Amino acid sequence: MSLEDLPSLREALEAHGLWAKKAFGQHFLLDLNVTRKIARLAQVGEGDHVIEVGPGPGGLTRALLETGARVTAVEMDERFRPLLQEVADVAPNLALVFADALKVDEAAIAAGQPAHLVSNLPYNVGTPLLIKWLTGPWTPKSLTLMFQREVADRITEGPGDEAYGRLAVIVQATCKARRVLDAPARAFTPPPKVDSAVVRLEPLAERPGPERLDALQKVTAAAFGQRRKMLRSSLKVLGGEELILAAGLDPQSRAEVIPVAGFLALADAWLARR
Repeated sequence: MSLEDLPSLREALEAHGLWAKKAFGQHFLLDLNVTRKIARLAQVGEGDHVIEVGPGPGGLTRALLETGARVTAVEMDERFRPLLQEVADVAPNLALVFADALKVDEAAIAAGQPAHLVSNLPYNVGTPLLIKWLTGPWTPKSLTLMFQREVADRITEGPGDEAYGRLAVIVQATCKARRVLDAPARAFTPPPKVDSAVVRLEPLAERPGPERLDALQKVTAAAFGQRRKMLRSSLKVLGGEELILAAGLDPQSRAEVIPVAGFLALADAWLARR
């Protein structure tokens, strides 16, 4: 038996009596055209190791396995164990880990080897997971992730754009980020109330170190926590005008117009004052 012989995703869900859980932010991606397109956009193939978070019924999992990649699927919802095990029974390059992705040790899963992250992320934990992967001790080789369209905008937009904020700064300080696919709500079961988009993230060769990233998170939290205020007000608790001038910025500017390089300069200035 092979992947081609498995029941369709819809048939498998019906056979196991499974449905999406709102509490887990689940929306099943059953459209094979979309899942295969995501697998292509992930640029993975024979011999690559992929960590997939939140596989649910395994639609994207099947598409990734078709590329020849070795897939480790991390799923928190135990209801999917029998269904995913059926896939693993015919796909020796699929490993299953049932755990909370916010707590799992990706470095241990990768076992010291490069690994790509590919996921249709659950809506309610997408942003915390992204921050974990970009600021934690383990760095993926690439990330191809589906988010709500609004979150995708918050990741990819730049200074002066409406959605530009703290998330964009942290992402763009660590990765090259671009939106590569839009997915309408009708591609999901049940359809969410919003459209989604796939973002491709490629970690920069020269990323900020842990201390600099911690400082960046502090200054962006303060600056965007009061984004309509001038920096001299929003950053008062971290050093105010003196800190801003040390970073070579205008104290009267607002956070929404400061480029990523400016926030890194603020992080450096704050570290220098400690």
